[in-house]
Amino acid sequence: MPSSAAILPVPTDGRQSARALAICTGTRRLLAGHGVASVTELTLASGRRADIMGLGRDGCLWIVEVKSSHADFRADSKWPDYRDFCDRFFFAVGGDFGTERLPADAGLIVADGFGAAILRQPPEHRLAGARRKAVMLRFAHAAANRHHSLVDPAGATGWMD
Repeated sequence: MPSSAAILPVPTDGRQSARALAICTGTRRLLAGHGVASVTELTLASGRRADIMGLGRDGCLWIVEVKSSHADFRADSKWPDYRDFCDRFFFAVGGDFGTERLPADAGLIVADGFGAAILRQPPEHRLAGARRKAVMLRFAHAAANRHHSLVDPAGATGWMD
């Protein structure tokens, strides 16, 4: 049976600007190139929502916080809380974002709608086993439910998503 080459549009929730969506697209392409699967807008156990959560083949968990402008960065004081849910924490910004204001102890990705580059690696701080398992289960359920909702919109439950 021939496979369909149709590309299904991924729904957005309307909170992200076109610039933020472009940075997200390029960043996710970069992650995929590094063997890191990713989901966007993953709600963590704390109730906070990670812009991009990545899961490496080795089980390493990455969180990438997308910042589309300096105003976006200044208005956000919640990003330090994400470090409790990942092994590596990055900011992803556009090429014209002045990066001197970003914390030096976070990784740095510069991205556009086509691709991205890692300019600075973050320090790694490995999660405890129980936290890793909980985050990985949340990631797996969100990814599976999102896939299910693409092929059967009426059947997906949305649990942990």
